[in-house]
Amino acid sequence: MAVERFHIHISDEILDDLKYRLHHIRWPDQLEDSDWDRGTELNYLKSLVSYWRDQYDWRTQESQLNRFSQFCCNIDGIDVHFVHERGKGPNPLPIILTHGWPDSYLRYQKIIPLLTDPVSHGGDPEDSFDVIVPSLPGFGFSSRPDHSGVNNFRVSEMWAKLMTKELGYKKFAAAGGDIGSGVTRYLASNHPELLFGIHLTDIGIIRNLLTSHEQVTLSEEELQYKKNALEWISLEGGYMSLQSTRPQTLAYGLSDSPVGLAGWIIEKFRAWSDCNGNLRQIFSEDELITHIMVYWLTNTIGSSTRMYYENSHSLPPLGYIEVPTGIALFPADILLPPKEWAVRNLNITRWTSMARGGHFTAMEEPELLAQEIRAFYKPFRAKNKN
Repeated sequence: MAVERFHIHISDEILDDLKYRLHHIRWPDQLEDSDWDRGTELNYLKSLVSYWRDQYDWRTQESQLNRFSQFCCNIDGIDVHFVHERGKGPNPLPIILTHGWPDSYLRYQKIIPLLTDPVSHGGDPEDSFDVIVPSLPGFGFSSRPDHSGVNNFRVSEMWAKLMTKELGYKKFAAAGGDIGSGVTRYLASNHPELLFGIHLTDIGIIRNLLTSHEQVTLSEEELQYKKNALEWISLEGGYMSLQSTRPQTLAYGLSDSPVGLAGWIIEKFRAWSDCNGNLRQIFSEDELITHIMVYWLTNTIGSSTRMYYENSHSLPPLGYIEVPTGIALFPADILLPPKEWAVRNLNITRWTSMARGGHFTAMEEPELLAQEIRAFYKPFRAKNKN
């Protein structure tokens, strides 16, 4: 199908079913002396669910989300939902922003107006962007793949088609974090001619450093990364092991219980953000619940976790990336990469250590990230002839 307008409208039937489930919860117990060390803390989750059941208003959130210009088109048999907001400036640079898990396209909700309309936020009109934010296949309002093989590489090919064939851009910028970092790097590796540059907020878990037995050839920073990564996987990586091996088994419980889904997602927002153990320092209840709702209302938690399986079982190797690359590292993010490795594998032209923030970069510190993206892409503005 051609590109069509998209409008979010969840049926009353789905909302009524959710309301029933939130009124009929069977809670587990929790050890008296445990906090978050064994997983999502019971009293916090009860408080959040109480707000969800008694105060949260999906229709208000739905109306706010529908203020964005949203579209849908079919690419390689998958219906792709995306936001497409035009820049307010003399020569907007097109940029595609790719999210990760357990967030959604809402990761970039706050940063969209900062990039499209810099003047209204204290910026230069010359720094405006056309912003495209798709939902990954199997996430949110994009359709769920019905076959295997939809991994970071496959999505990058879909994004190339979206930007050039469907939206008509000859050349564009790309940025992302988490799964979005992997998709963006494959896009750069396989279609360098389409990109001005790429901007990343992480490089994911660097597997070849973890499996390297040549300790002598690794730098001190790389050896420390390897040690930190192995410890992190041992202590925090249970979700990743399960989603990479048995996502279908996990899907039954998370698709059937909104509280189970909330518990699975919320723990990651707490552990990976710069919140010092207090989610309310960074996120409002409405913000967290709306992220959970995007998974619940579309029944995509199962299909989203399958991305881990596909990336673990079917990704081709990724070579050196020649496209100019900017990296912004947020101090509370997961496993900050060693610079030596990054320089050997990517054409790093800007490397910035950010003042604060964690894994959910554009949600936590949208102004800082917007400034950094503007600065990185400024030298490419003269080449923008879309």
